[in-house]
Amino acid sequence: MLKKLCSPSISRLLFLSATALFIAGCSQKITSVNDTVRLALQGTADTHKSAYDIARLPYASTYVRIDNQAQLFMVLALAESATGKTLTNAHSTTTPPLLKWLASDNGMLITQSGRIIKTVNLSAGNLLATHSTSPDPLALGLHLATTPKHWQRTIDWQPGYHTGYQLDSVFVFDHAEVLTINGKSVPVLRFNENVLVKQLNKHYSNTFWVDQQTGKVVKSLQYIAPSLPSVEMTILKPFN
Repeated sequence: MLKKLCSPSISRLLFLSATALFIAGCSQKITSVNDTVRLALQGTADTHKSAYDIARLPYASTYVRIDNQAQLFMVLALAESATGKTLTNAHSTTTPPLLKWLASDNGMLITQSGRIIKTVNLSAGNLLATHSTSPDPLALGLHLATTPKHWQRTIDWQPGYHTGYQLDSVFVFDHAEVLTINGKSVPVLRFNENVLVKQLNKHYSNTFWVDQQTGKVVKSLQYIAPSLPSVEMTILKPFN
């Protein structure tokens, strides 16, 4: 599902990852850089973690399922501002942070406000970039009546030469419900994002479950790009 990096070597990757996490300092109350890198690169034997185990981990984490394949456990390797500055917490920047989630086989999802904006090392293909001149409604809070429900962006993806494809989104409220995440009941609002890709005359739909009080995305089902797989993410422990 996710493919291994062909370069650099694992030892070099460990060094680079450890360096990045060292720069991040105590952003997630990391007590051991080596332990964090080891978990991110080697993963765990189980794809299901108990609420107790998740609470003990000193960093943010998420479950990820690509299409109907096995559920993965991913940890937050790095949080950055839009300018590339490493963040100590989610309040260290006025814009939503870029969160880099790492899997055991070096695959990576990069999210902003709960949306996947880039991927690395996915075997089926990767979302290379996401661009927009207006704020993502997910960042503004879909739970607010004042948040626009229309949005436009362009994306680049591979395989193939797919650059600057325009996506037009309409967000539609579905219903309120209660999810059980990490052993806790979370009241959420479910929104569908209906997407039109004009150049391809193609439609598809993403789904976001947002916290009723904060508007933060706690679960999502998103397509990486047209013709690429869907990704289900459930945030177990958020980056605060």
